[in-house]
Amino acid sequence: MGWNSIYLLANYWAMAGWLLLAFAPRSPRILSIVMYAGVLLLCLVYVVLITGFLTGGIDPGGQGGGDFSSLAGVMKLFDAPGGAVLGWVHYLAFDLFTGMWIARDADNKGFSRIAQVPFLFLTLMAGPVGLFLWLLVRERRARAQAKAK
Repeated sequence: MGWNSIYLLANYWAMAGWLLLAFAPRSPRILSIVMYAGVLLLCLVYVVLITGFLTGGIDPGGQGGGDFSSLAGVMKLFDAPGGAVLGWVHYLAFDLFTGMWIARDADNKGFSRIAQVPFLFLTLMAGPVGLFLWLLVRERRARAQAKAK
């Protein structure tokens, strides 16, 4: 399977998780599907890829080289098709996990599903932006709930 196929498969897989998270009932079963069939499998792909790259068992393509010790080293890692896919799967896994946390937190704080959609969409498209805005918005409700206890 080529890098483009892995990239597309990971994207479609993550999108299925996001659609369940945004539109399916938030039953424990649905949340488990998103967590284990979505996040866990994306994490597994990441583990297989990074282990393969580090051990030399999988060729990331490109000219090789690169490391995490400098910006130039990281840029070289992402120059390889496999490195770009690895980074993308990393984003997909963590953004979906973050979206799941936001959805569950919003449910617990009494936010409607419609009010959650912008935060979930922003988390899907620009992870830290959605999380940042959610953290700002949730604070007021969290304090009110703490006072009520």
